[in-house]
Amino acid sequence: MRLVGIVGSNAEVSYNRLLLKYIKKHFSHLFDLEILEIKDIPLFNQSDDQTNSAAIQKLNHKILQADGVIIATPEHNHTIPASLKSVLEWLSFKIHPLENKPVMIVGASYYDQGSSRAQLHLRQILDAPGVHAVVMPGNEFLLGKVKEAFDEQENLKEQRTIDFLESCLEKFAQFITLFSAIEGPKKPVLEPEDLFATGKIATTIEGVDKEADDWLEQAAQLVGAVEGNTYVKLDRGLLTVDQLNYFLASMPMELTYADSNNQFLYYNYTKPAEEMLAARVPGQVGNPLSKCHPERVHKGVEWVLQQLRSGAMDAFRVNVPTHGPDKYVVHNYQALHDKEGNYAGVNEYILDFKPIIDWYLAQTGQKLSGDVDAASSASVKDHHSDDVDAASSASVKP
Repeated sequence: MRLVGIVGSNAEVSYNRLLLKYIKKHFSHLFDLEILEIKDIPLFNQSDDQTNSAAIQKLNHKILQADGVIIATPEHNHTIPASLKSVLEWLSFKIHPLENKPVMIVGASYYDQGSSRAQLHLRQILDAPGVHAVVMPGNEFLLGKVKEAFDEQENLKEQRTIDFLESCLEKFAQFITLFSAIEGPKKPVLEPEDLFATGKIATTIEGVDKEADDWLEQAAQLVGAVEGNTYVKLDRGLLTVDQLNYFLASMPMELTYADSNNQFLYYNYTKPAEEMLAARVPGQVGNPLSKCHPERVHKGVEWVLQQLRSGAMDAFRVNVPTHGPDKYVVHNYQALHDKEGNYAGVNEYILDFKPIIDWYLAQTGQKLSGDVDAASSASVKDHHSDDVDAASSASVKP
């Protein structure tokens, strides 16, 4: 069961953040909890619609993919903080990720009542049209005198408090299970993909035509990109740009990278297009993905990207049988993520598995049998060549 916990405060130091961290650490046997911050969400202003901003869309997608939500709210002037109210305004303006989503409210405050009035107000807001969350009734967890509640290791001190919290969380997990059974299976909500890369992310290089044949040269000059013997510090290594190129060119597979904005940024150029398993030419670098694939396969490309971006799949693989019986070529689409777990694009790596399979069989003395043709190591099942675009490696029918 996957839940998200929303820190209902934008303060740098928050006991409600501490409470969610405690829940994540000590009740992982009940569910996986991802903690989401609201510090970067702009103040709600319908005249300045920022629904499609990265911060709001990240929150939107995380909630949509979760089985349930825990909101931890402090109490400010007998109600919820303005920052949390602003976030809920964004989440009920043009997007509605909390609609029919099981929600549990918890809260911590400096005083005896433990955010009781804020929680009551939050229940009313979550029940409002446009929000329409399904809030678990009863089971209020109110942590009062919070400064005294945690020890130096950020653990709750009183066993009675811990036991009651566990009881509430167990009931919430049951509540989600029952609600899901009543609602029935839901199809994941997948946003359309912008294959034309018209958006902008932090690493987008502006001022260069994405479809220009010399995009790489123009973009490199514009940003002052390093090359040659200039050193690049990696996570666990120090290499020159030349060494990086040698290293990537030596990989026994064709590598392609497209960023989260669906812009094709790199492939490990080692041979002419006509000799590659999936043809690539230098002038394609910088293109939007729509330009890299024929229009007839755009729906298939979009489907794959949606699965990877949403987290429904970490990887998607397809065999392309048009290379002949002496090869078994597999196109692998692997989701990339940054250190915070945000989708960062796709790594497509293409590999002919037959030499590896042949080597393995020779080493072990084993043979392929059953539904596999041992001579070619290709599946006996017939594949229609129109289902896969071999040049672009995109599946027409996912």
